[in-house]
Amino acid sequence: MTAAESRPATVTAATSPTSPTSLTSAPAAPPLASPPTPNAPTRPAAPPGGSVPAVRRLLDWRVRFAALGLVWGFSFLFMKVGNEAFAPLQVTLGRMVFGTAVLAVAVAVKRERLPRGPRTYAHLAVAAFLLNSLPFSLFATAEQTIPSMLAGICNAATPLFSMLISVVALSEDRPSRQRFAGVGLGFAGVLTVLGAWQGFSGQDPKGTVMALAAALSYAVGWAYVRRTLARTGGSHLSMSATQLTLGTVQLLLVTPFFTSVPHDWPAKSVLSVLALGALGTGVAFLIQYGLVAEKGPTIGSMVTYLIPIVATTAGVLLLNESLSWNEPVGAVVILIGAALTQLRPRATRRA
Repeated sequence: MTAAESRPATVTAATSPTSPTSLTSAPAAPPLASPPTPNAPTRPAAPPGGSVPAVRRLLDWRVRFAALGLVWGFSFLFMKVGNEAFAPLQVTLGRMVFGTAVLAVAVAVKRERLPRGPRTYAHLAVAAFLLNSLPFSLFATAEQTIPSMLAGICNAATPLFSMLISVVALSEDRPSRQRFAGVGLGFAGVLTVLGAWQGFSGQDPKGTVMALAAALSYAVGWAYVRRTLARTGGSHLSMSATQLTLGTVQLLLVTPFFTSVPHDWPAKSVLSVLALGALGTGVAFLIQYGLVAEKGPTIGSMVTYLIPIVATTAGVLLLNESLSWNEPVGAVVILIGAALTQLRPRATRRA
């Protein structure tokens, strides 16, 4: 989802935030559009009339599913490369600007109506902070001191945080023993990834905490979206575009006070930020929007499990990041725990 991907905030019922559907999220990756079910995001409804866009007819949903996992997984690599020339806040601002541009074009082409009412905009501003501005900045800052693959693995903890928060903030969620066991297993996986028994396996504790805090921010953001924006009536695309726009404004107001204008603009870093925003945030949301509309939120949320795999592979093969046995093993444990938190108890059968 992160890298982080990936994962706009989709305003329908939530599938949690490690279900990459953030309104506009990422994955950092990810996650933008739908809320998590903990990190199983809330997904957008199918288009009126059930029409199937040409792009869906041309590309099988499995191809789009794999593309989404790749884009969100590579988002953590893009952040790492962007950090080579720009400050983390600048990387995040560029991501938001390019992502907003893609969604703005989509809104214009579809002639979507923007949301109305000051209260809706106020809630979207909070959602933009929790699901975009804050976690994107935390992931980018964390990657100054930790490998991109570790940031991608930390993103997988979003559903675990989401389940815990849903118990407190969303009274309709009644977790089973199985889901609580998933949380316990997931956090055991986090400790395994970090190599807690040997002093965090040489990783920077501060950077790791920032990456986990980003995952927590996604979870809090999804719970907030479910409580405040689930019944606004606006389209998921226009709501997500507005959310990203508000997040961009937030970063425009803050970034100049904490960074200076870069002296160099190497093509590699510039293209990475462009890809992070246009692909990892803008295009990724549009792919997920169509995927969820066609195949439903369950399939849409499963892309979350591809993100740490792609982030780890990209980090090792393309950035020469070192990989210890505990990191892939811990990642598998986290994903199993996250999967357990997504399961709902079967309805009681009639006697």
